[in-house]
Amino acid sequence: MKSINLKLSLLLFLLFLAAWQQNAFAQKPLAPGEQPQLTVDRQGTVRVVFGEKDKIFYSVSKDKGNTFSKPVLVGEVKEMHLGMTRGPQLASSKDYSVVTAIDKKGTIHAFRLTHKTSQWEKIKNVNDAEASAPEGLISIAADDKNNFYAVWLDLRDNNSNNICFATLKENSGWSKNKFVYRSPEGHVCECCKPSVVVKENRVSIMFRNWLKGSRDLYLTSSSNGGETFSDSQKLGNGTWPLKGCPMDGGGLTIDARNNVHTAWQRDGQIYYAQPGQPEQMIAEGRSVGMSGTLLTWEKGSDIMIKPLNGTPQKIGEGTALKVYEFTDKSILAVWEKDNHVVFKRI
Repeated sequence: MKSINLKLSLLLFLLFLAAWQQNAFAQKPLAPGEQPQLTVDRQGTVRVVFGEKDKIFYSVSKDKGNTFSKPVLVGEVKEMHLGMTRGPQLASSKDYSVVTAIDKKGTIHAFRLTHKTSQWEKIKNVNDAEASAPEGLISIAADDKNNFYAVWLDLRDNNSNNICFATLKENSGWSKNKFVYRSPEGHVCECCKPSVVVKENRVSIMFRNWLKGSRDLYLTSSSNGGETFSDSQKLGNGTWPLKGCPMDGGGLTIDARNNVHTAWQRDGQIYYAQPGQPEQMIAEGRSVGMSGTLLTWEKGSDIMIKPLNGTPQKIGEGTALKVYEFTDKSILAVWEKDNHVVFKRI
């Protein structure tokens, strides 16, 4: 009888532990909203921004994403682009965070948070040509010296989208805009979001090109903080002839050794590649992203995650997944589900 009671007690304990773990790591609601963006600074402060109609909201976590503050209003952008990778973008440096958002006329608005005061302010617009970014697709990044970098689709030349770039220094406004790539066939892929990553003086930009009817991913890099860029280099060996835009710009990271890693979709398949090397097929899916050594994508309504040397894992259902891996190997995931922003520790 004692043996039976002991086994029963152990079984109940294991069931309780399993239920506790499931609850502890279940997804939690943050707020109504769409298209969340996620950053983590040197001090481990987690910041999330997202859009709700024409408003931009911000929330912060001091405990690795276990709990978040009540969202506060960053600003409002009339007729803001929101959805399908369009929406507020976020980057954080040592002392500041910057948010950009594009209205449907093509103006790139910007807001800056001073970490010390926790105050947001509206700053100079990013684009220096009126209504030049109506496609609404932009990415931003920051370095450790409070410099910010932006890359977007811009059609000021011949009404065709090409890859435009600007920087923001701590004590000045956004720099004069410049094109880092113009397609010899007039335009790049018309509605795929470009990516930018920064490490020290290295700035790398990835974009989906349009050449000879194919829509492949290309990379250009700078070794001097964005002053000059290399010739663009095609990623992977295969090609994707396609008449329409896939609306899938891929993901891009730089590791501690300054190696560039990319992940992207081609014809419904997810590939990983480093510059100058053959691509590796990972899975089937779309809406690809990268954060550190983590690959993310969508497979139907499922959102997936995979370490470079690990196995794929479903972490929920929804879209617009953003992730971050902490030094203890725990992972924070933030995404959109049913017009709400949700989060989960893994």
